Amino acid sequence: MTHYVIIGDGISGSSAAETLREEDPEATITVITDEGEPLYNRILIKEHAKGKLPEAPISIHEEEWYEERDIELSLNTHVTSVDTDERIVHTYDSGEIEYDKLLVATGGTPTQLPVENSDADGVHHFWTFQDARGIREHAEQSDRGVIVGAGLLGIDFAAVCGAQGIEADYLMRGDRWWRYALSADGAEIMHEGMREVGVEPVFDSGVDRFEVDDDGHVTAAVDPNGDRYDCDFAGVAIGLTFNTEFLRGAGLEQNNGLVVDEYMQTNVDDVYAAGDITRFYDVLLGDQAQNGSWGSAKEQGRVAAVNMAADDEEEEFEWVSSYSITHFDFPFLSFGHPTLGDEHAERKYSDTEWRRIAFKDGKIVGGVLIGDLSPQSKFKQLMREQRDVADQAEVLLEKQVDLDELAPAQEQ
Repeated sequence: MTHYVIIGDGISGSSAAETLREEDPEATITVITDEGEPLYNRILIKEHAKGKLPEAPISIHEEEWYEERDIELSLNTHVTSVDTDERIVHTYDSGEIEYDKLLVATGGTPTQLPVENSDADGVHHFWTFQDARGIREHAEQSDRGVIVGAGLLGIDFAAVCGAQGIEADYLMRGDRWWRYALSADGAEIMHEGMREVGVEPVFDSGVDRFEVDDDGHVTAAVDPNGDRYDCDFAGVAIGLTFNTEFLRGAGLEQNNGLVVDEYMQTNVDDVYAAGDITRFYDVLLGDQAQNGSWGSAKEQGRVAAVNMAADDEEEEFEWVSSYSITHFDFPFLSFGHPTLGDEHAERKYSDTEWRRIAFKDGKIVGGVLIGDLSPQSKFKQLMREQRDVADQAEVLLEKQVDLDELAPAQEQ
């Protein structure tokens, strides 16, 4: 009888546990998490922080879900180290847990700003359900905010401030929001969306230090230019630090995350990884890549489990991810790897409608859609087919995309 151990109960770990039970009904399955509650919807916690959603719909699995599937769930359990030679997981709370096959799905922890008073009361990071509860509670009592981190996580703080009636300054290091994926035209639509909810983008800024009162509560952020921004609420989203400390000495290859192949297998036999923490081989890109989307993490967990339960790795991870934002009057969606292109095609259709497609070696590798998300399925199809279409960008920028207008693949 095989004993599978999964470290992490996010969507990738939970998806793997469910798949393993289906693939190997007789196996022993143990899921270890340092959080105090089972799987919840990490996408919906932002709606809770905004004050728009109660707690109940956010939980996905109760503890009974694991019991019904004969999966042992260890909550509040901290892994201290992994011995991959002896195949033992050492924990702080539950002693040693032996495994035959191991899945690491521990994700990351929000990176703290390396500045003075970054741990002050009132400075928030946004990752867990517990974070969302604290943000909601504090936001309801706050008047002035500061947001740091000009990316997909930082904009959630802008939405929280907007929904909770907090006037905020969004301090960005560059000249626009998510400057690696958006041009000035696309970014300006997002900036206007922020302004409409009371959040002012501040460019070529950032945080040099936070100021606090006698009780240790944040009162202001000072940027590198010396400009001071009053705040009693601060949101910091500058990326994730991957939770890999416990893997020191385990012999696993790391490169800003755990390196896995297209089967989610690490360089160590019978050790797999899935979710945010992975630097995986993307078969569509033909290169190592990273992706933090919910759908991608869920599929990685499933693929890892299928391959763990099989005698030989048999299923490749192939996925075109997408990430959507619904905070404003217009929708926003990024797909694939929009920051990895070597050439781009874009068009603005109205004040709230814009499209940008990223190409690498002639093929679509990602893009961003604002206002009209309808072409996404066609662009994803072209990515999966790995069609060489960069020289036909005009067809892809038509308001209504018709793939029949593209030259047939074999005639190119």
